[in-house]
Amino acid sequence: MNTKTLSQLLELSASSHSHLCPRQILGVRMGIFAGDLLNLPLPQHDKRLLVITETDGCFADGLSAATNATVGHRTMRVEDYGKAAAVFVDTQTERAIRIAPAINIRQLACGHIPEEPRHYFAQMKAYQSMPAEIMFNVQTVLLGISLRAILSRPGIRVECEVCGEEIMNEREIIQNGLTLCRACAGTAYYRVPVSIPVYEQMPA
Repeated sequence: MNTKTLSQLLELSASSHSHLCPRQILGVRMGIFAGDLLNLPLPQHDKRLLVITETDGCFADGLSAATNATVGHRTMRVEDYGKAAAVFVDTQTERAIRIAPAINIRQLACGHIPEEPRHYFAQMKAYQSMPAEIMFNVQTVLLGISLRAILSRPGIRVECEVCGEEIMNEREIIQNGLTLCRACAGTAYYRVPVSIPVYEQMPA
């Protein structure tokens, strides 16, 4: 149950892109559908709904417009699987559902707007008017880690015993008796070439 109209939400999503695209519409429609299924009033004005999006970009902005979940408020997380899908969690009941587009959603869109031969524009129109039950597949899911671990607690900070950098939100790893950040524990998404001094990497 969304307190804003679809056109208002699409306008909000497009405002950060200077255009509207099918993935934004998918994100908005999916967010609206999640609110209906979880019986939550959206866009939210609290932090009850947690959205875990499986890709970033336009789709995530559509989700945010519909739900008011954002990375900054720690109500949206990105698990980049490269999929236009998301898990929606009611943090009070801990009910979690995963919503993904129907496998043949592009074909369904073209069949929904047969008078539009251009697939892109057929999707643009169809995604705004197709029934959500046809557009999306819904699964009840269980989170791989606890909701408490995802949300953490405010004000919790420790320092990594190797690099000295601050770690927030209980994201430290205890390894061989040491409190480490994930990078120093060996799970970094980046690496620093040891043969290049730090000052040589900085721009002039």
